[in-house]
Amino acid sequence: MKNISVAHSPDADDIFMYYAIKFGWLTPKDAKFENIAADIETLNQATLKGEYDICAISFALYPFIKDDYALLKTAVSFGEGYGPKLIKRKGTKLKRNFKVALSGEFTTNALLFKIAYPNARISYMNFLDIEKAVLDGTVDAGVLIHESILTYDQELEVEREMWDVWVELSGGGLPLPLGGMCLRRSIPIHSAIDYENTLIKAVEVANKNRKVLAPMLLEKGLIRVDAQTLDKYLDLYANDNSVLMSDLQYKALDKLYELGYKNGFYENLIKSQDFLIPTEYEELRAR
Repeated sequence: MKNISVAHSPDADDIFMYYAIKFGWLTPKDAKFENIAADIETLNQATLKGEYDICAISFALYPFIKDDYALLKTAVSFGEGYGPKLIKRKGTKLKRNFKVALSGEFTTNALLFKIAYPNARISYMNFLDIEKAVLDGTVDAGVLIHESILTYDQELEVEREMWDVWVELSGGGLPLPLGGMCLRRSIPIHSAIDYENTLIKAVEVANKNRKVLAPMLLEKGLIRVDAQTLDKYLDLYANDNSVLMSDLQYKALDKLYELGYKNGFYENLIKSQDFLIPTEYEELRAR
């Protein structure tokens, strides 16, 4: 039996969507999934180096790895009227070239931020350190992600919602693409289809059994927040829209890649659905 590395972030939605597999509720046919947890930019950088078979990534990274990894249709996080927040100390005014902390060069929020604030001076750091960096004055502002958008210090205030940046840049009417998963192209296609289907079922099972799974994660100390915050966070990022990408979500991804291309961050303009695992292969083989 093959060991397949599956890397995800330690934030609540990723853990929630993966742990139906970790708890043995679902397994792939011919492999054992071995999970690794790391912050999202660490995973982005690891995927650039080809370290993992399956990996959670920021959607903004994908054009850089498209030749080596296929885009998965499941375990996705989109914002619908919400998302990362640009925060600062209360009562302060940001200069044109303010210092800002971002959670990583290849994160989606970094791409949108750099388009919207071309004169800002950027520092990259672990997302868990951003709030403190703003509070102690290391930076003037920072973009909070994951659970931090719900739990930040009362001495801080929102300068701008990245959702509003997205609406302004995209023209509106689309969800904000944040994170998804990818799979190494060298994996044989029949195995790739099985692994993706296993992950789809895991997200679906987790979503349907949230009242059972969420308390289990809290009891085992796998989640950084309390039960009430977890419930609110899962409403945002691990829900029915996370199970399988919709046409509207593909359209949003394409808009993200169009914005990146037009602003000089990508060499080529890509369409997201051209880079999915071709599941029609199984249908053809069954005939």
